[in-house]
Order: sequence, then structure tokens, then C-alpha cells
Amino acid sequence: MLGVPADLKGALPPYRKKHFPAITTPEKVGHLMRVIDDYRGSLVVRCAFRLSPLVMLRPSELAGAEWSEIDFETETWTIPVARMKASKAVKEDNLTKHIIPLSRQAVAILKEIQPFSGRFQHVFTGARSRRKPMNASTINIALRRLGYQGVMTAHSFRTMASSMLNEMGYNPDAIERQLAHKDKDRIRAVYNRAQYLDERRALLQQWADYLDTLKNGADVASVNRGSEGE
Repeated sequence: MLGVPADLKGALPPYRKKHFPAITTPEKVGHLMRVIDDYRGSLVVRCAFRLSPLVMLRPSELAGAEWSEIDFETETWTIPVARMKASKAVKEDNLTKHIIPLSRQAVAILKEIQPFSGRFQHVFTGARSRRKPMNASTINIALRRLGYQGVMTAHSFRTMASSMLNEMGYNPDAIERQLAHKDKDRIRAVYNRAQYLDERRALLQQWADYLDTLKNGADVASVNRGSEGE
């Protein structure tokens, strides 16, 4: 393997994985949830904003949501892997699709916007054309307007959920699967994809309930994992 030429050593900064700032303390998360709930934008932006903390998706994946991906009967959102904004390795790991179990709160938000955009392809229709999806930067703009610049981005909702759920002792493999991160062991990845769907459904419901608890001002340190061990 060729090394870095001597005259270029030190000229290029080392690669560092990008980290997104995120609020991860219960009190501040509760305040953020109340701010989001009180946001006075269009119906499309309000619904997308409220859904963002619940599904652990990348901003473009959420903004490009299509009604054909939503199954209210099974309460799942199935994103074709071709639409995922992820590396080739992650797309290969997910094979053909990424499944997001929907909490009761997420289903309610989607049903709220369905009368407005249900006849169109996209759940969150564009501001200029309802035949196009909402811009992926819309939630970032809303967060900036609310004073969260440098503190939270649309992508930060993934970081927030991952950090807090890991600290609470949830299964890291299930969390990584929900984030659609690549598993280096391909056989293990296939196993995880099937094995953790029920666990991820419970995780996302408990996460949504926890966010509601924080939003209502309770001083709670962890998700209620009452179903564990039953």
C-alpha cells in the first residue's frame, strides 16, 4: 500500500467522524418536547417536527416519507433501502428495506396529517409544490428559529435517542439496528434484523412514552421498562 508522500504529511487533517450536538439531559429534553409541541408552523412542519424524535431516522429519510411506506394495520413504516441516505455498506447490510415500528404517538401524528397530504405521494409535502417532498433542511431551520442553533439539529434526534437509551441500559444491538447502522458481521446482521423487530417496537413505544412524561414536566431518570422480565 502506498503511503502519504512526505511533502503532504501534516497538510491534510485526519478524518474525524462527524458528531452532531444533542441535548441528552431529561430536564432539557422535556423542555425541547414542549417547545416542539408549541411550534406554530404549517401543519406539515409541525407534524414532521413532532415525529422527528420518535423514529430515529436521518432527516432526508423522514422528509421524503411516502404514504406507500406507511402501513397503519401493522403500525410499521418500511423504507426501501434505495431511499435511505446512508453509505453503500449500510444499504447492503439492510438488503432491501429498513423497518421502523411505529409507536401510538407516531401513528397519531401520521393520521393527523393524512387528510391533508394523503392523496399525494409524500407524507410531508413541499411548501411550493405538494407533489414534491418537504425540504430535508426544514427541521433544522425550525430549530434555529427556536434558538437551538449549535445545540440541536434534525440529525441530533438520533444522537439524543441513542445516547439516552444506551445510558438507560437498553440492548445496544437493538438500538443500532433501529438507527440502521452497519453491523460488521453480516451473518449477525441478518439475525439482528429479524431478532430485534419486536424488541425495537417495545423500545420505540417506551421511548415515546418517556418523551411524553418528560414533556409533561416529570422528573424521570429513565424509561419505564415495566415489560422487562415478564
